[in-house]
Amino acid sequence: MNGTQHTQALFSLGQVVATPAALEALATAGRTADEFISRHVCGDWGDLGADDTAKNQLSLSEGLRIFSSYVISATLKVWVITEADRSSTCILLPSDY
Repeated sequence: MNGTQHTQALFSLGQVVATPAALEALATAGRTADEFISRHVCGDWGDLGADDTAKNQLSLSEGLRIFSSYVISATLKVWVITEADRSSTCILLPSDY
């Protein structure tokens, strides 16, 4: 985990959507989308470096896009991206981007 993890939502997710490939990868790994959405909205940005973590902290106060990255298996990761206007959050694979 990077930064300070909270137990309450730090921002609005808007409409939550996921790509079919991300849903399939999560199911194959025995993981759920809810697990990663919960981490994302509470400030656990996953496997990000210091620069991206700092950008997310700024995004909370400035209303910019929020990005998280989580390893779901030895060869796969999922991204969770909340749009700057907080209208939607998408779970996707890097290859979906």
